[in-house]
Amino acid sequence: MVTTPDETVVDFWFDPVCPYSWTASRWLGEVGRRRPLQVHHHVLSLYLLNEHRTDVADDYRVNVERLRGPSRVATAVVGRSGERALGAFYQAFGQLVFDRWRHPSAEEYHLAVRSALAATGLPADLEDAMDSDGQDAALRRSHQQGVALVGSEVGTPIVRLDGVAFFGPVLNAIPRGEEAVRVFDGARLLAGYPQFFELKRTRTRPPVFT
Repeated sequence: MVTTPDETVVDFWFDPVCPYSWTASRWLGEVGRRRPLQVHHHVLSLYLLNEHRTDVADDYRVNVERLRGPSRVATAVVGRSGERALGAFYQAFGQLVFDRWRHPSAEEYHLAVRSALAATGLPADLEDAMDSDGQDAALRRSHQQGVALVGSEVGTPIVRLDGVAFFGPVLNAIPRGEEAVRVFDGARLLAGYPQFFELKRTRTRPPVFT
């Protein structure tokens, strides 16, 4: 993609099943409607993030392993059709999965993947990647590319803005309109200070997608 002089380039690493990746991606979409923004999508994996952590509950570890199918499909989309197709697939998938807060079943994820592939004109056989380890090496490479920028004590999403990467922002709801731009400018300001490392508080409510 060609970048115009006034366009901001954002690299965005996400796991398709992460609700906070979705709220951040929709936030960037809001900003992009008001600022020249070019977003490059990359796949991250909650399963790989927790692969070697000893402080993760066993039930959570089993859950993220069970739900890594969509990230495998997203990786297969990149390999088959390129990064632009990944962004379109993710948007179509997310609109089905994050219509409301819930914990989708494996069957719901299969249906969402199938529907998103059809909606974006991608080959239906990409769904086969959900239950195969054939994309795992490529997924790990994409994952490690993002994590290498911020260190291992992170989650999803990872954003690189103006050449500076950080974990987050973790947004419980999607900023809209000019509020989205203000949040973007705030994130950009903090990221631009080389000694800034962390800003965090405990989440007390489930995410909101409307």
